[in-house]
Amino acid sequence: MSDDTLPEAQDDLEVTEGEALTEDRVRLALRRVKDPEIGLNIVDLGLVYEVSLDGADITVEMSLTSPGCPAGPQILHEAEDQLRSLPGVGGVAVNLVWSPPWTPERIEPRVRAYLGF
Repeated sequence: MSDDTLPEAQDDLEVTEGEALTEDRVRLALRRVKDPEIGLNIVDLGLVYEVSLDGADITVEMSLTSPGCPAGPQILHEAEDQLRSLPGVGGVAVNLVWSPPWTPERIEPRVRAYLGF
């Protein structure tokens, strides 16, 4: 399943030079990162818990659907790569957290409805 099959189209994911680095822009970049087993992006899945900006530095607190997720390293690496590709970014830290544990209730409501939860 791909994100374009969802009931609502996603916003434009392009970030161009000169745009201010904001939490929204960071989240848009993270929407490019998909859980390869589920086929949905990590923001809609509710895996991104917190985004912090300190000037040009980005810190993201995120989780995975389970501690034993075999795609975990790939997802974390791709998230970091997407953040580093944003114009004007300084340091990037993607921290894996397990508290609170991820549950399907964290999935974006429109996606949860589409999936039948």
